Amino acid sequence: MPPAAHYACTYLTDWTTVKTRWSLTADPRETTALTRLAAICPDEPITVEVAR
Repeated sequence: MPPAAHYACTYLTDWTTVKTRWSLTADPRETTALTRLAAICPDEPITVEVAR
């Protein structure tokens, strides 16, 4: 994870976008960590074009 909170939010957004785009799964541990880390981020919508 990047050290600065601002970059952490960008990183988490990018991570989530890639996982969603490619229909990749997240195990419960990853989901918990992402949810916990994202709590500091602004609530902004993410637009994803799903890969075919």
